[in-house]
Formats: sequence, structure tokens, C-alpha cells
Amino acid sequence: MPAAPTPGSRLRLTALLAPPLLWLTLAYLGSLAILLLSAFWTTDSFTSDVVHTWNTDNFHELLTTPVYRTIALRTLSIAVAVTVVDALLALPMAFFMARVAGRRWRRPLLVAVLTPLWAGYLVKAYAWRVMLGENGVVGAALAPFGLHGPGYGTTAVVIVLAYLWLPYMILPVYAALERLPERMLEASADLGAGAWRTLRSVVLPVVRPAVLAGSVFTFSLSLGDYLTVQIVGGKTQLLGNVIASQVTLDLPMAAALSAVPVVLIVCYLAAVRRAGALDSL
Repeated sequence: MPAAPTPGSRLRLTALLAPPLLWLTLAYLGSLAILLLSAFWTTDSFTSDVVHTWNTDNFHELLTTPVYRTIALRTLSIAVAVTVVDALLALPMAFFMARVAGRRWRRPLLVAVLTPLWAGYLVKAYAWRVMLGENGVVGAALAPFGLHGPGYGTTAVVIVLAYLWLPYMILPVYAALERLPERMLEASADLGAGAWRTLRSVVLPVVRPAVLAGSVFTFSLSLGDYLTVQIVGGKTQLLGNVIASQVTLDLPMAAALSAVPVVLIVCYLAAVRRAGALDSL
């Protein structure tokens, strides 16, 4: 049995964790609280100065204005679409890396997955803008089949965001599949299960917590993104770029809009935690 922690070790652990926890509380949670508090203020229509008068006008406008509801639903649907696309791509890629590829190839494949993270966000986004353009690589590849590229718009936003966040989905799924005991696959084959039955009954239950963990990243990062839609979104409006445009014009309204992705992410985390997916990671 491991030895019980001594008072001295507890004190050292407390001293080690106190500074980062204090920084997290003050810098992150404190600024978030101030941001949400400012949503209850208003802006002087003549001077554009923030007026510290408590009211719920911003939230009333947010809930009653159709354009804001449309933008919120569009942002939510894009975040869900990106998460689904990444999950569908990550499962076969991670399975190949963990179970099909030889051991000497696993590390190079893992490095290949991580390599895009070393490049700058804007570099990758503008590279996709070039590829998705009228004379880009995507359009040229589809032209022989009588098809054309998606151009700039909602589809382009989903494609680029799915590419940007794909490593965050592959890594936890790969880690889960690497820990999958070989004897479970062998037992499934001995009992006469085919490949699809083994995938459905053995592999998917094991990787489900990893997929949900990866989806937290893809979902939350897609909800808060505002640069990709400006680069490849055309006239598409999402919560992120609407908030960015309101910061200099109406800060309290921008704070009220910021509450929407915060609430959505908290609800999603609560649902994932309720499902018990994070407990077995």
C-alpha cells in the first residue's frame, strides 16, 4: 500500500499548486465574471460611453431579435458539424495508427498528426483560402468530374475548422485505442464476430469517452472562433465575429453575446460529465 501523505508533503503540494490556482481564479474566472457583469450595463447612444446602470435590456434584445437567434443557431450547427466531421475522420485514422500500422510507423504517423499544430493559425487558414478560391486546388481537382469547389461560405468554414481542430480529436482516440487490450479483439473474433460487430460492440464502447473528450475541444473551439469565418466565410456571420465587431461599438452588448457560447459550453460539459464519459479517461 502507498504511504499516507505527510503534513510536510501536503504543505509542499499546496505551495506548488497555490500560485497557478490563484492566477486561474483571478485572471480567468475573475475576468470572465467582470465580462458577464458588464452585460447588464448599457451604452450611451450619444457618447458611446458605457453607463453602469443595472438592466437586462441587452439580454432582452438578444432573445427577441431574430438575427441574433439565427446567428446563434448557425454557430451551434457549425460547431456540431465540425465535431461530427472530426469524429468520423479521427476514428479510422486513429485505429490505423494504433492497430494497423507497425510499431516503427506509429511515431512518424503521430508526428505527422502533430505537425500542423506547429504552423500558425493564420498561415493554415489563409492556405485554405487559396485552395478554396475560384482558381484553387480544390476547384481544379473537382473540375474533371464536372464539379466545383464550395467557394467561401458556411461549407468552407466547416472544412477549415474541421482541419484545424482534427488533431485534438485524433490524439485522445489514438490514446484510447492504444490502451485497448489485444485479447478483447481476439475474444471477439473467437466468438465469431465480424469486423463491423467488433467495431460496434468492442471498439466503440472503449473509445466513446475519448471521442467525447475530443469533442469538448472541437465543439468549444468552433463556438469561439471568429477569424476563420472572416477569412473563408464570405458573408457568413457567427457569434465570434459579431462579438468582435461589437466590442468597440457596444461593449455591454458584446458581453451579452459572449454569454451565449459560455452557456452552451457549460451545458455541453455538464452533458458529457453526466454521461460519465470523463470519469473513465
